[in-house]
Amino acid sequence: MTVANTINGALRKIPAWPIYWIVAAWTGWKFYLAATGKGGGPEPINWLEREYGEFGLKLLIAGLLITPVRTWTGINLIKFRRAIGVTTCFLILAHFLVWAVLDVQAFERVWMEVVKRKYVTVGMAAFVLMIPLAITSNNRSMRKMGPLVWRKLHKLTYPVAVLAGIHYLWLVKGFQIEPIVYMAVILGLLAVRLKWAWAKIV
Repeated sequence: MTVANTINGALRKIPAWPIYWIVAAWTGWKFYLAATGKGGGPEPINWLEREYGEFGLKLLIAGLLITPVRTWTGINLIKFRRAIGVTTCFLILAHFLVWAVLDVQAFERVWMEVVKRKYVTVGMAAFVLMIPLAITSNNRSMRKMGPLVWRKLHKLTYPVAVLAGIHYLWLVKGFQIEPIVYMAVILGLLAVRLKWAWAKIV
């Protein structure tokens, strides 16, 4: 028995549902820290906004890695992909709400920020593209749409990831390695996907 088969056998015994509870608990804990002044320093709202956004981006990348990991190593994490995708959408929604409700605090100003600041524009574009992904992340939608159409729709994950990576790059001030690493990983995964798609054509 190969190492991958051993790992896959162990993974089959692990349910996906704890991912929802873990992310929900983490989100609530971070909110509590910000609300009580026990976390986030002098700007708890900005800290909370950044925490939710960064974790959401990490989960988005984790979801994109599942297929390449299976292809390259044989380790199958597909059963966790939906939970990772749904919790990613949840975190990005939380990120948006903290920004819109607690930071900006007015619809008119939200719209002005979207139009005025390019990092907000691309971030909002990523958020809007995530909405159909969140709505259709269930068995009923897959049956109704059919597997082929459903898979095509969920390829929106890649432009979402690229836009999210750009959003983070443009958001940070000065030279910071973390957003550059995230962007490089996203572009690398997109290049792999395009290479596989091209190989199928030729």
